[in-house]
Amino acid sequence: MAATLLNREHIGAVVVKDACGSEGDTVVGIFSERDVVRAIAERGAAALRAPVADLMSRNMISCQMDDSVDHVRALMDTHHVRHLPVLENHQLVGVLSIRDVLSYDVRKAAEAAASTGAQRPVPGPLHLQA
Repeated sequence: MAATLLNREHIGAVVVKDACGSEGDTVVGIFSERDVVRAIAERGAAALRAPVADLMSRNMISCQMDDSVDHVRALMDTHHVRHLPVLENHQLVGVLSIRDVLSYDVRKAAEAAASTGAQRPVPGPLHLQA
């Protein structure tokens, strides 16, 4: 069901929460496309029937709302992850993906180029050499 959700929503990961009556929803891990692929490689098709709890990453790296984009990029690079849950007071408030970071970088570069009057280079044909 989780793999179907990833596919249907065109997302690469879901944050897994454990609803605990006394403490509210607690983030317990993250389940990503990589977890699906790893599980299928190790267990075959039977992995698709395994509980998410058995396959998810529990050593979850996260960030906070006031972290800089540079800090988020460094976390992703250092820990080799493409998705970071954003926590505020231990509560999930969102998820940042590497695509979000790259979109931000492209937007900032375009703004910088526009403010200096620089024109974007027009890409030419790609030539590969053997």
